[in-house]
Order: sequence, then structure tokens, then C-alpha cells
Amino acid sequence: MESTDSVLAGRTIVITRPRAQAETFASELEKRGADVLICPTIEIVELENYERLHEAIDHLFGYDWLVFTSTNAVDYFFRRFTNTGHSITECDDLRVCAIGEATAEKLHDLNIHVDVIPTESKAEGVFAALEQFVGGKEGLAGLNFLLPRAAVARDYLPKALEAAGARVDVVPVYRTVTPDVDRARLAAMLAGGSDCITFTSSSSVKNLAQLFDTNDLSSILADTAIACIGEVTAQTAAQYGLAVQVQPAQSTVASLVEAITDYFGKQ
Repeated sequence: MESTDSVLAGRTIVITRPRAQAETFASELEKRGADVLICPTIEIVELENYERLHEAIDHLFGYDWLVFTSTNAVDYFFRRFTNTGHSITECDDLRVCAIGEATAEKLHDLNIHVDVIPTESKAEGVFAALEQFVGGKEGLAGLNFLLPRAAVARDYLPKALEAAGARVDVVPVYRTVTPDVDRARLAAMLAGGSDCITFTSSSSVKNLAQLFDTNDLSSILADTAIACIGEVTAQTAAQYGLAVQVQPAQSTVASLVEAITDYFGKQ
């Protein structure tokens, strides 16, 4: 049986997530012998206007829950939080939900307590975890939720909470943009024998399609295995003509690495 640290030897794997967040992902793949190409199709940037966020921070006492959907949300929220003179202790009386272990760890590093870490990262699973924590859907009625997140994201969670009688403020804390990429160079890299391309968000799929000005990526990635971190990203990939070969049971980078290793280990 081939050892884990060599199973990806000779395989070229493309990472499309932001360069600043790709290092650990790339390192884990390289430990297994892969050649890694980092080709970001998404970039995380500051908002042009933070008025809504500053207002929410100034009225934090009016909320019962903070829900963080990503490490990016934590970074950008608390950067503004502390830069505007607020103390972490102001969060002590709030319930906090962190989607994903990495998000929870980021909050713990800031000395923020975390009450709920949903076992499923999809919005439906997050709602179910919150519902269970408060003792049923009726327990959500009248609660006030603050969701700091990307400027563009799925609406399921806030709509589900509002349908249960909660008040929800969705406040953008960062935005995602398509980076300035040399399309010809990117096309050459993808055509140069990449064995697998990884997508860790729907935006990374959409932005790749935007870079090539297409709604069908199937011909561009015809001979490349498609690896998606979770169901939502996989659904987006399918919308752009891609058949997903690799999708882990848990929506984490660590699980995605293991799923890629397992997929090529069977080749």
C-alpha cells in the first residue's frame, strides 16, 4: 500500500483560494508529494464604506447572538471592532456561533467564547444547530442576531431565522473580487497538465468562469479532476458545467486534502 506522504507524487494540483489563505492547504498537499500551483481566482478586500458595520458595533448591546461564517468574517469584524476603540469584553454577554473549527479557533485566539459550532457548515445545518441550542424553533423568536459576513453570500440562514421570529442584521465586513490575473498565463497553467483543481467557495468557481468569460468551464477543465470543499460549492461547479469527482464529508480544508489523497490513491 502506498504511503500517505507519496500518494500524490507526480500530481499537479491547482489551488484557487486567496493566496494569503492557500499556504497551509498547499503545504499539506505537498507533504503528500503533490506539485501545487496557487492560482487565486478570488481576492478578499476591504469594503468601500463601513458605516453599517460601525453602527452595528456601536449598538452591539442590542444583540443576543453573533454568528461568524468564516475566518475572514472574524478578521475583518474584529479589526474594525478594536480599531474603533471597543474592547473584546463587550462580547462577553453575547452568544457566539462559529461555522467551522478554523473559525472557532480564530475566535478562541481572540479570547471570544464560542457557544455553538455546527457539525454541518451549510446554512441549513447552522440553523438546525442554533434551533437545537435554544430548545426548538420557538426559542428563536424575539432573539436578535448579527451576521458579519461577505458582501455577497447565501440568504438561507437569515431568512430561516427571520421566519422563526428572530430579527437578523446581515452586515458586510469584507468583499470578494476577481483578482487581476493574466488570463493567457492562467489558461496555459491549466492546460499544462494539471491533475486536479480545488474550489473552496462558490465565488472561486464563479470568478474563474468570469476570467474566461464563459458559463461553461467543462472544456477548459476537461481533463482535470474537480475537488470542491462542500455541497454549496459543488452545486455552483455543476452550474458551470463541471462534474465534481472529489467532495469531502466535512467542509474543511483538512478533509478536502484527505479526500484528494484518497481519490488519487485509488487511481
